[in-house]
Amino acid sequence: MKMYLISDNVDTWTGMRLAGVDGVVVHERDELQRELDKVLADRSIGIVLLTEKFGRDFPDLINSVKLNCRQPLFVEIPDRHGTGRKPDFITSYVNEAIGLKL
Repeated sequence: MKMYLISDNVDTWTGMRLAGVDGVVVHERDELQRELDKVLADRSIGIVLLTEKFGRDFPDLINSVKLNCRQPLFVEIPDRHGTGRKPDFITSYVNEAIGLKL
């Protein structure tokens, strides 16, 4: 199984290419939809990396694919600008999950 990157910027795409991950840079909703359709049709792709911007800009598209497809696994990754999450998101996630304040 292969990994595949769908990025909104060239810097992330370049970094992943250096790590051996194929991918594409897209900016518009219809481009993203085309790439998602292409990825879903390719059974050799097991993990799809998406930059977090797509989850913010097109949540209906991304959530639909995540909820309705068993494979591949879709993972949102931060881009060169960092994560869109608050700085203590891991601590708050653990606090919420186990009910203890760390």
